[in-house]
Amino acid sequence: MKASKLITAGNSRSSAQMFTIASLVATIIPPLLMIWIAASIFVYASIAHHPNPKVAYYNRIAGYRFYSVAGAMVVFGQPIYMIFNNWHGLLAVWAVMAIVIIPWGIWDLIKAQKDEWQDMVIEVPVNE
Repeated sequence: MKASKLITAGNSRSSAQMFTIASLVATIIPPLLMIWIAASIFVYASIAHHPNPKVAYYNRIAGYRFYSVAGAMVVFGQPIYMIFNNWHGLLAVWAVMAIVIIPWGIWDLIKAQKDEWQDMVIEVPVNE
């Protein structure tokens, strides 16, 4: 037996923006960055198979952006840090992440806000 479940347009929009918002917050507040790298995997996976394909698209783009910058900092972060050889190196690595994640993240939030979202009804199994 199946039951109908309504996914509102607002719920879909907020799901599409969730990964981007959390990435922005973690980038703006650097101590949260390491926690977000671990937690983001669970958030990304929970949104990846959303019934609305636009939600999955926005999630995928935000994930590509965040994980590519984080991965690049694994490779290039040490050489950047060694150029300055003090806390300025940490600031430089953070600045590179911020330059990529913050403007594009804000752009994605605006895009998702302006996008047309519609309510959708899905069928979910009911345990008897």
